[in-house]
Amino acid sequence: MKRKICVVTGTRAEYGLLYWLMKEIESDDALELQLIVTGMHLSPEFGLTHKEIEKDFKINKKIEMVLSSDTSVGISKSMGLAQISFAEAYEELQPDILVVLGDRYEIFSAVSAAMIACIPIAHLHGGETTEGAFDESIRHSITKMSHLHFTATEEYKNRVIQLGEHPERVFNVGGMGIENIKRLELLTREAFEESIRFKLAEKNILVTFHPVTLEESTAEEQFQNLIDAIDELEDTHIIFTKANSDTDGRVINGMIDTYVSKHASKSVAFTSLGQLRYLSALQFVDAMVGNSSSGLAEAPSFKIVTINIGDRQKGRIMAKSVINCCNDKESIVDAFEKMYTEEFKGILKSLENPYGDGCASTKMVEEIKKIDLDNILKKSFYDIKVS
Repeated sequence: MKRKICVVTGTRAEYGLLYWLMKEIESDDALELQLIVTGMHLSPEFGLTHKEIEKDFKINKKIEMVLSSDTSVGISKSMGLAQISFAEAYEELQPDILVVLGDRYEIFSAVSAAMIACIPIAHLHGGETTEGAFDESIRHSITKMSHLHFTATEEYKNRVIQLGEHPERVFNVGGMGIENIKRLELLTREAFEESIRFKLAEKNILVTFHPVTLEESTAEEQFQNLIDAIDELEDTHIIFTKANSDTDGRVINGMIDTYVSKHASKSVAFTSLGQLRYLSALQFVDAMVGNSSSGLAEAPSFKIVTINIGDRQKGRIMAKSVINCCNDKESIVDAFEKMYTEEFKGILKSLENPYGDGCASTKMVEEIKKIDLDNILKKSFYDIKVS
C-alpha cells in the first residue's frame, strides 16, 4: 500500500521550493502525493497562483483563509479559519505524513491541526533564525510539533537538536532553492525580457521587500527610505516583486504601484514572477535588494550581490556576497556604492553558496520512504550533555 504524503503550500516562493520534492514524491511507486493549497495562492490580490500550480499537479484541497485585511486581528482570524479547514481536510484525506516548509502563519495552522489529528509531520528549513520577524517563533514552534526535520545547513541541524529533537530524525539535506537553480532550464535574456515585457538596462536590480513583523507601523517609512535610495541610482532599471500577505504588506504594495506608475520607463512590478522568471531574473541583475530570504539562499549561486536591509533576516547564515545595512536611506545608498567597487566584484568571482549541493529532494524522499511510523508520535526530549 502506498504511503500518502500530504504537502501544504501557501505562498509563491514556498511552492517554488517544494516543486521538485513533489515531483519526486509523485514519481515514486511507493508514495502517493496529496496537495493542499492555501493562503495567497487563492487570493486575487496575490495573483491566484493556484492556477499555475494546477498546470503542474492535481490539487486535492483548496483552503481559503486570507481575509481582506493585513492587520494583526485579520491575520489571527485567518489562522483560526485555516485551522478549522485543515482539520476537515485531514479527516477526508487521511495522510500518513504531512510535509511543510518554513515559518509562515498558515503553515502554523496546518501543523497545529495535524498534531491534534495525530499525523506525523516532516518540517523543512527548521533551525533557522530571523530575529526581525514573528516567523522566528512560528518556525521553532513548528519544529517542536514535528517528527522529521530536514535542514539546509549543519548549523541549522544542530540548532534543531538543541531544541530537543533526536539527532536520528534530523537530516541536513541542503537548501531547496539550489536544487531549483540546478534543475530548471532558465530563460535567456531575450526570452526573459519578452516574458516580463520590459527591457533590461546595463545596470539592473531586483527588489523584494517585506514588512518587518516585529516592528509596528514601520513598513511605509522603511520602504520609502529604500525608494529614496533607489532614486539615487543612475541608468538602472528596477524589477519589483510585491510583498507577502503579512501585516502592512498592502502598504508596501501600494507604494510599489505608485512608484512604477511614475517611473514606467525604468521600473516594473509583479505580484508574482513565478519561480522560473524569478530565478531567471537573478541571472541578469547586479543585485537582489530588500529583506527576502531568497537573497541569502538563492542569489549567491548567481554570484551577484545581496543588499540585505534591516533585521528581518538577522541570524541567518550568509554568503560573502551579502551586504547588510540599516533601513535608513544613507545606509542603503552606501551599500549601493559598495557593491560596485572593484574590491567587492572580486569577492563575487570566488563565491560559494553555503546552502548545499542541490540534491535535497532525493535525500528527503529516501528518508520519508523508510522511516518507521510506528510510535513516531511519542517524542522524548533529547538533552544535550554538557561536559
